[in-house]
This record gives sequence, structure tokens and C-alpha cells, in this order.
Amino acid sequence: MNRWCAGLAAASLAFTTVETAAIAEGTQGALPSTLDIMSVAPALQGYADGPISDLWKRPGLSPRDRSIVTIAALIARNQTAEMPGYFALALDNGVQPRELSEIITHLAFYSGWANAMAAVSALKPVFMERKVSADALPLRSPRLLPLNAAADAERASRVGAEFGATAPGVVQYTTDVLFRDLWLRPDLAPRDRSLVTVSALVASGQLAQLASHLNRAMDNGLTQAEASEALTQLAFYAGWPNVFSALPIAKDVFAKRTKALP
Repeated sequence: MNRWCAGLAAASLAFTTVETAAIAEGTQGALPSTLDIMSVAPALQGYADGPISDLWKRPGLSPRDRSIVTIAALIARNQTAEMPGYFALALDNGVQPRELSEIITHLAFYSGWANAMAAVSALKPVFMERKVSADALPLRSPRLLPLNAAADAERASRVGAEFGATAPGVVQYTTDVLFRDLWLRPDLAPRDRSLVTVSALVASGQLAQLASHLNRAMDNGLTQAEASEALTQLAFYAGWPNVFSALPIAKDVFAKRTKALP
């Protein structure tokens, strides 16, 4: 994995090959080499060497945040083949092991338990290769961040009134597990937790809650420029249709927040 990451750094994040990632994991043949790609889709390799390389160097979103967006998309879509390489790149870009652990934990609730378990299997060898110890990971039950009691009470009342009779179990777990536990875990900043959630919703085409979570992300400190660049990153890693489906919602959120400014 180190050779793969060193190649990325030397090429200024140009994704010229994934073969060394497969070799480092002992899974030669699981991922196509540059020669494999050239023999099947040479234009695809051209885009990897050009637009994809340029994407990771665009201003407006740090390499660390681009890694967070990309990892969230891969987990949401259960695309495990490239996870080890992008997990390693995330560590090189400044994402901490505890943050990667929390991203997987968070997405168990927003992308499904099975997707999180698949990500655990992909991240374990990276942590082993990097010698990540248990004390670098989040506590199972840490001291939680403070709860905004008024806002949470309003949310719980609204959700309970709308869906309490339909699925009381869902409503109860939403309050007790998601918003009074998961979202208050301290090892992933609220702003980053929101970025992960928005990225996963777009990547999986689950847009019903996008406006709510995009507003929450911006309340938590994500700027409009960063949100815009996250969508640009997702166009390549989740596909243009998913992003274009999300654009009208983002446009509306941005417009309403701008209008509300004093």
C-alpha cells in the first residue's frame, strides 16, 4: 500500500495505476493494471491521467475533505475494490484513523450495516500495514458532545407527529440512537459528519433528506464553496446522474440561505 500511495504523491495525486494497490494487498489481478485498462479502454486511462488527476488539485475543497467525500461515496455504493487504496490516501491526506473508524460507524446507519461491514474488511489490512493501534481508535462509549436540547426536541416532536403511528420503532431509534448518540460522538467533527452524510445521500441517490442534511452541514460549518466542490468530486465518484439529480436541491438550499442573510 505504501508503494501505491508514494506513487500518488509523486504524481501529484494522478491516478495512473491501481495495480500496485492490488499487489500490496496480495490480490494481484483483483484490480486492473494500467496495461489492462489500456487494452480495454485507453480513453478511460486518459481521463484518469487528466481530469481525475486535476480534480484532486482543485481549490475550494482540501485533499483531506476530498478523501472524506470519496470514501463516503465508495462505502455508500459498497464499491470495495478501491477502498484500500483510498483509505490509505485518506490517511496520507490527513484523515485520522479514528475519523475513518467513525465514518464507517456513521455510514452503518446511513448506507446500511452490510456496507459498513464490507468497509471494515477493506480498512483492516490498511490499519495493520500502518500499525494503527487500538488507542488510535474511538472509544466504544465516549463522552458525547453536548446536545442542543431545544432543536432536538423540535425534531423529535416533528418526526414523531409525522411517523410515530406508522413506524414507532424507527422514530424511537432515530431519537435515541442517531441524534442522541451517533451524531454526538466526538471523534468526527459535526461538520465532517455532515459532509459524510451529504456525500453518501448523493452517491446513493437518496435525495429525500438531502436539503435537510445540506442545511445541517452548512450550519455545522461547511461553506457553500466546499459543498459545491463536494458535488464536483461526487460527479466522478458517484456519477453525473446522481449529482445532476442533487443539483436542484443544492441550488435551492444555497438560494434560500443567501436570501436569509442580513
